[in-house]
Amino acid sequence: MTKETPLVAVSTDLKMLAGHPTYAVAQKYVDPVLELSGCLPMLLPSLGERLPQDALLAAVHGIVFTGSPSNIEPHHYGHALTRPDSPADPARDATTLPLIRAAIARGVPVFGICRGFQEINVALGGTLLQEVHRTPGYADHREDESATLDEQYAPAHTVHATPGGWLEALLGTSTWQVNSLHGQGIDQLAPDLVVEATAPDGLIEAYRHRSAPGFVLAVQWHPEWRAAQDPVSRKLFAAFGDACRRYAKSATAH
Repeated sequence: MTKETPLVAVSTDLKMLAGHPTYAVAQKYVDPVLELSGCLPMLLPSLGERLPQDALLAAVHGIVFTGSPSNIEPHHYGHALTRPDSPADPARDATTLPLIRAAIARGVPVFGICRGFQEINVALGGTLLQEVHRTPGYADHREDESATLDEQYAPAHTVHATPGGWLEALLGTSTWQVNSLHGQGIDQLAPDLVVEATAPDGLIEAYRHRSAPGFVLAVQWHPEWRAAQDPVSRKLFAAFGDACRRYAKSATAH
């Protein structure tokens, strides 16, 4: 690592650990940023309105919006809550949703994973299905919580790339296998987003931004899981790292 290494913020949850409110994120999201993207990860606390957003965006060269056990509160996309027991993290919502809009406008590279994939869609005006498995026409995309982690994160279904799309070109293939550990999914895609891949039931699995000044890519599956062992994951994190380096060079030049 050198002084030219891009700095990448990694979103966190606000949760209780041993009775204390704690900003936390799983190690699996952080390590690939260092090892596969070649960037220096920095944990981003969910400070909500207290976050000095302009200062953060002036300092970082990329942001990863991670997965999480929590769901975005549906009032952010104009829906009523259908599951009273749905795990929420209002501090994270208050942090990530405005930050996503500001980061994209500024050209900061953005990579969204699972909840992050859903956050970007909501931040830009899209909506979500709160229970995909109860929605006619869609499969059950949840993991078996009684299974081992290896079983939960095992390949669950095929993903089909949009023919001629950016992601198909990056990966060099039109289909690949992904894991599936989510109860919610995209209902209406935000107007500025373009579908890059879908599941066999038609659920959107990846998208990019059609006109952002910088890199914006998000996926519904979990490429961070044992990323170094997965060719698709390696290419995704490498592409994000390359975008962060380009942005860092541009920022330095200006």
